[in-house]
Amino acid sequence: MHASQGRSVGLGLALVSAFAFGGSGVAAKPLIEAGLDPLHVVWLRVTGAALVMLPVAWRHRRLVLRKPALLAGFGLLAVAGVQACYFASISRIPVGVALLVEYLAPALVLGWVRFVQRRPVSRAAALGVVLAVGGLACVVEVWSGLSFDAVGLLLALGAACCQVGYFVLSDQGGEGDDAADPLGVIAYGLLIGALVLTVVARPWDMKWSVLGGSADMNGSQVPAVLLLCWIVLIATVVAYVTGVISVRKLSPQVAGVVACLEAVLATVFAWVLLGEHLSAPQIIGGAVVLTGAFIAQSSAPRAASGPVASGGPAPAEGELSAGQSAA
Repeated sequence: MHASQGRSVGLGLALVSAFAFGGSGVAAKPLIEAGLDPLHVVWLRVTGAALVMLPVAWRHRRLVLRKPALLAGFGLLAVAGVQACYFASISRIPVGVALLVEYLAPALVLGWVRFVQRRPVSRAAALGVVLAVGGLACVVEVWSGLSFDAVGLLLALGAACCQVGYFVLSDQGGEGDDAADPLGVIAYGLLIGALVLTVVARPWDMKWSVLGGSADMNGSQVPAVLLLCWIVLIATVVAYVTGVISVRKLSPQVAGVVACLEAVLATVFAWVLLGEHLSAPQIIGGAVVLTGAFIAQSSAPRAASGPVASGGPAPAEGELSAGQSAA
């Protein structure tokens, strides 16, 4: 009963994380349209979250010496890279489309596992890849000559590639006494990401006056600082923390599958709050992308949970981690 309750709590936290991550784009796009550069919005998001997570970073300060490469990679790819590419993409293409393209990451992770790590991939996983790619073709309406901005699409694909870095690095945290605490990794990832983005985004050139005004959200005026607070506290801090805890209570595969709801929620939010309506083929294509991601993640090999039964096949070695997204 206790294990069942823990699983229920983990599932609830995973849903909260998907909801929080899914709302980042609809809060960021009005700020971008009000005059803030996408990179400046990313800098505000990451720097604000890093300041909130400073006490956690101090508590896990030994990680800097124990896992410097892991922290640097996490900060550069999972924080700075994925956030910058995603926010830049939503300034050019609809939020739902950008996030659906980003969810090609599970398929790309399987490609990494198969061709770089040279580990076997199941037929179900391959089917998930085919479905995800086919669904993406519908989302971008390739039959009409790529109706979406090509640069925006490439930026969304860049976010997917950076998310692959997050998945791969999540599998390199070590085991036993050498394991890196996920909260510590997130805290230092945010700090490193904030430092990198400070150099890239040049926040001293930001239009700070935008934060003192209002931003238009589908005809309604919303205080810009309120949108920023949502992005920092809910869409970043709460999203990452609940996501990490959910992975600890659930298997990484289950938490990753629940994370696919982020794309659905983001599309719904963009439809309701921003008035971004998608065509029927795009909606169908989005559903196919999510189905492919679901199959790809749920078919990842499980780690052995005990002795292999006599005469039974040995389980695949290792376990593919699948954590939350940074949109």
